[in-house]
Amino acid sequence: MNVAPTGRPPVIELDGLGLTYPGPPPVAALHPCDLRVEQGEFVTIVGPSGSGKSTLLNVLGLLDDPTQGTYLLQGEDTSSANDSRKAALRGRHIGFVFQSFHLLPHRTAQENVELAMLYQRKPRRIRRRKAAEVLTRVGLAHRAQALPTQLSGGERQRVAISRALVSEPSLLLCDEPTGNLDSETAASILGLLDQLHHDGMTILVITHDKQVAERGQRILTIRDGVLFETAPVEGGVPC
Repeated sequence: MNVAPTGRPPVIELDGLGLTYPGPPPVAALHPCDLRVEQGEFVTIVGPSGSGKSTLLNVLGLLDDPTQGTYLLQGEDTSSANDSRKAALRGRHIGFVFQSFHLLPHRTAQENVELAMLYQRKPRRIRRRKAAEVLTRVGLAHRAQALPTQLSGGERQRVAISRALVSEPSLLLCDEPTGNLDSETAASILGLLDQLHHDGMTILVITHDKQVAERGQRILTIRDGVLFETAPVEGGVPC
């Protein structure tokens, strides 16, 4: 296991990780790649539709199993983890933010955020307090009792980000977080991600938008299932 100079392992460490769907013929959705994301980094991965972004997201989120290589999450090898252990690792270490928000329509903003803590079996008063704290952090304290149908797209995404943050994850994994938003609202969400990164959060954003990708400290490119570290000049070098 590699350890950063701070004494903490990388949040993400991939070694020859790949995923091939069985055939006939077999399809290499993600070619073997190496990747290391340190604590507190803001990394973006950009690629067109069909490039392998969703496959990579699902593997990083422990939703799909790779067919080769290893994936260490916070220093723990996930290769031999069973489904219940992977669920526990997701709940402890990963906060998801999706393009389509995935909020329950008949629950308030506060309740949607609280639901993310149910598996932790925390008392309701603690769930209520923590949900209120993260909604305040993203500037939505005044909308805590609103239903998703009463919220703008930007407000719904802020609720989704609050839900991802409330369990205090090691990694914020974002899938096209501005994809359903107008340019002004998208800018406000990116500003929020910048602030979260400034506060020490490790963030990985998967996007097709080069302008969104440029918000990261490091930009990776995925094309035809091959992951590249984007170089200052046109093209890139494999990770």
